[in-house]
Amino acid sequence: MQDDIPTLRRILARDRTIAVVGLSAEWHRPSHFAAKYLQEHGYRIVPVNPRYPEILGEKSYPRLEDIPFPVDMVDVFRKAEEIPAVARSAVAIGAKTLWQQLGLMSEEADRIATEGGLDSVWDRCVKIEHARLFGGLNWAGVNTQVISAHRPKQG
Repeated sequence: MQDDIPTLRRILARDRTIAVVGLSAEWHRPSHFAAKYLQEHGYRIVPVNPRYPEILGEKSYPRLEDIPFPVDMVDVFRKAEEIPAVARSAVAIGAKTLWQQLGLMSEEADRIATEGGLDSVWDRCVKIEHARLFGGLNWAGVNTQVISAHRPKQG
């Protein structure tokens, strides 16, 4: 797994087209909130969910293999036992990164991804990492513009 700050910054700066496997059309679901945040920050979101024809204004695809254009990152919101198959698909379509969301940690998927030449991140949220590393915390209501341990002086 690659989760040091320089690697996360490199991945998030490079990977601009993100296929979100398991993206929900329901606004209150974590996958929807994270994808909407990324979309608002200039990323192209590609929904992968056979239940919906469209999510967040983008055509939804039943499988990664059905996407007719290159994908940089595969962001996974599925059960842990399903992730190795997603990792194989990510390798097959030529993605650059397999990202397992917060709470997901499939070592088998990590091995498949890294052996296939992909960057692999697990147990991290793309939205949280982007906000932490690129100053997007204000989008969630924290308008500090900077992450700091120093408290502002009270006037």
